[in-house]
Amino acid sequence: MSMLKIPLMAVAALALTVHAAAAQQTKTIKYAHFQPAKLDQPKHAAATAFKAYVEANSGGTLKVEIFPAGQFGGDAPTMEGLRLGTLEMAVVHDGAIAGTFKPVIAFGIPFLFRDQAQAWAVMDGPFGQEFGEMMAKQVGIRALALADNGIRHFTNNVRPIRTPDDMKGLKIRVQPSPVFQRLVEALGASPSAIPWAELPTALQQGVVDGQENSVTNILAASLYQHQKHISLDAHVYSIHAYLMNERFWQSLSKEQQKVVRDGVEIAKWIHRGMTTAQDLNAKDILEKVGMTVTVLSPQQIGAFREKAQGPVREYVEREVGKPLVDKLFAAIAAQDKGAN
Repeated sequence: MSMLKIPLMAVAALALTVHAAAAQQTKTIKYAHFQPAKLDQPKHAAATAFKAYVEANSGGTLKVEIFPAGQFGGDAPTMEGLRLGTLEMAVVHDGAIAGTFKPVIAFGIPFLFRDQAQAWAVMDGPFGQEFGEMMAKQVGIRALALADNGIRHFTNNVRPIRTPDDMKGLKIRVQPSPVFQRLVEALGASPSAIPWAELPTALQQGVVDGQENSVTNILAASLYQHQKHISLDAHVYSIHAYLMNERFWQSLSKEQQKVVRDGVEIAKWIHRGMTTAQDLNAKDILEKVGMTVTVLSPQQIGAFREKAQGPVREYVEREVGKPLVDKLFAAIAAQDKGAN
C-alpha cells in the first residue's frame, strides 16, 4: 500500500466519524398542528417559518418535521403524545389542552380582553410566563408561547342572534371543554361537545344548529358551507399554545433552546398577524363566502357579557382556584391602567 493511500484513508475515516457524530447529535422536532397544509393558514405559515428558522440557525443539530391537518392524531392523541414525549412539539387550542391541564380554562372566561393588543400584553407578560412554567411543572408540557385561535363568534342555521334571548332553544357545538359548555348554558342554549375533526359533518347532518368559532377556523374547515348566520359578539379571545414536551426541552443545549425560542417568537407573530387580519376583516370575509353577518353594538355585546361572564367566572374559580382567576384579572387591570 502506498504512503499516499494511508493519509487518504485516514481522512476518509475521520470524515465518516465526524459525519456519524453529527448525525447522532441531530435532534428531530416532530411538530403537529390541526390546520390545512396551506400557507394561507396561520398555523401552517407559522410552522413553516419555524422550521426554516430553526434548521438554518441550529448548525444542523435540529431538524423539524411538520405534521399538519391533524396527521399526528386528534386532540387527545396529540396532548398524550406531548405528555409522553412521542411528539416533541404541537400548536394546540385551549379546548384540547383543558383535558390535560385544566387551568387553561381561565382563558375561556367570556369578554376578558378589550382587544388583541391587550390580550397579547397579558399573554407575553408575567402571567403568561408563569402559566408556561406551571404547565411544565404539573404535566411535563411547556407552553413556550400563546398565540391567537381568533376571536370567537356564534354561528347557526336558524336565525340571526342579536340578544341572549335569541340563543334560547339552539343546540350549539362547543369544544370538549366544560367552560365553553357553561358559557352556552348561561346564554340559554344547549351545548354539545364535539371534537374539531367531527364538526363539519355534525353541522352538515344537523346534529347541532350552530357552533362558536373564529374566522380562521370557519375558513379552515369551510364551516360557512353549513352555517347561514354569524353574529360578531366576540365572546372569547381563544388561544393556540405553542407546546413542547418538557423532557425534550430540557435535553436541548442552551444554544438550541435559544434557537427554538427565537423560532417560536417569529412563528407566534406570523400566527397572530394572520389571525388578527381575518378577525378585523370578519364582516367582509364572511359575507363573500355567503354568510349573513350581524354586527353587534357595544350595548348589545354588553348584554351578552352581563349574562355570561359572572356564571362562567364562578365555575372557573371553583375548578382551578380563585387565586389564579384573580391573578388573570389583575394582569388585565394592570394593562388597562398602563394604557390610560
